[in-house]
Amino acid sequence: MADRDLEAAIAATRFGLGARPGEIAAARSDPRGFLKAQIRREGADQPQPRADATQARIIAYRDLGRQRRQAKQAGDAEAADPVQQVQKLLRQETGGDFAARARLAALTEAGFRERWTLFWANHFTVSAAKAATAPLVGPFEEEAIRPNIFGRFADLLGAAETHPAMLLYLDQASSIGPGSRAAQYLGGRRRGVGAQKPNRPRGLNENLAREILELHTVGVEGGYSQADVTEFARALTGLSVGGERDGDQLGEAVFREMAHEPGPRTVMGVRYAAGGRDQVAAILSDLAARPQTARFVCGKIARHFVSDTPPPTLTERLERTWMASGGDLAAVAATLVDSPEAWDATPAKFKTPYEFLISSWRAAGGAPRDVTVLAPVLNGLGQKPFGAPSPKGWPEDAAVWAAPDAVVKRMAWAHAFAARATADRDPGDLAAQALGGRLRPQTATAIARAESRAEGFALLLMSPEFQRR
Repeated sequence: MADRDLEAAIAATRFGLGARPGEIAAARSDPRGFLKAQIRREGADQPQPRADATQARIIAYRDLGRQRRQAKQAGDAEAADPVQQVQKLLRQETGGDFAARARLAALTEAGFRERWTLFWANHFTVSAAKAATAPLVGPFEEEAIRPNIFGRFADLLGAAETHPAMLLYLDQASSIGPGSRAAQYLGGRRRGVGAQKPNRPRGLNENLAREILELHTVGVEGGYSQADVTEFARALTGLSVGGERDGDQLGEAVFREMAHEPGPRTVMGVRYAAGGRDQVAAILSDLAARPQTARFVCGKIARHFVSDTPPPTLTERLERTWMASGGDLAAVAATLVDSPEAWDATPAKFKTPYEFLISSWRAAGGAPRDVTVLAPVLNGLGQKPFGAPSPKGWPEDAAVWAAPDAVVKRMAWAHAFAARATADRDPGDLAAQALGGRLRPQTATAIARAESRAEGFALLLMSPEFQRR
């Protein structure tokens, strides 16, 4: 029974986002079944309230830009001030989206499903660090990621890479094939004023092609070359986001044949016939099916859930399921749950700041009310809401988040949070509910001897077994 108690705690705290009161007890009879029941074909839960659709957000920002230009032309300096209006809209929309996502994480009874979702959202990072995509991160997750996390990886890949948010974040929307009709037209206009040499290639952007290969599919050691990046980038030309001239497609993903680089392409040794949008779909489908992709992505899954240096046997087992199932992510998730390496009692993963805050709210049985109680703390801890510093997403290595000054900041927040969360609650009971069989006797003793309930709960939050999962 002791092993079952420990496994129930691992199910809630390692596979999930931290235990809410009663969660470990709910998992105790069948910890693996408790997790597998959270895998469902329809995908992840959606935050409430839902974010506005991507198209609506893009239209709103373009309308704001038009209003500013019109006001400026009319001499209304106050109305033309872009900073105040944009910041207000960003606070309302981006902050609201993040708070809704955090509330879902704090309150959900399906912590494994939400952690699996957050893994994929980080794998396919779109960051608010870029102003053009700040209001689109929430809609991107809701539209491209959450519905597809337990389907085929090929479908998730296609949805993520062709979403307007990704096209804008990685500058694909403005990429033009150097031999396309659009490039010839633009080149002719520029040559007409003597500003451009006749045959200089124009407008090709390799960002999306490079990140798909390096970060989203085969990985940096996956066997591709710079020539493959360039060829793939040429194939991707034409993928863009609808503008003012596109009518009902304003703000939607579109394919501009005029901007597409014509002709066949060869990527990683495979020749793809000319075909515009179909050419892109064929390359993405092949990348999704490559064994290098299975190896790279399964390695990331193992590192996220188990250890910064996961056992090779775990990664290999996930790979086998991936390849045998054709990239069925529900099957991969079930294999992770069934893998004995994932149930090692040693808590090897150090929580990121977001994970620490969410697990603290879950331990207290509460949830953040809005972004104002999240953003200042996460900013101070180095994990700005929706603000991953690069397309690589947030790092997970303990060395990144466990620096002494960061731990001191966590301690300060834990004391302030505990003072608000435990006025009439027994911290010993909260510790047992939050950690179950993972609670060490010395931690339980320290909590019992604390001078106040708030101090006892703060000791729980800063204990080694709570800081790690």
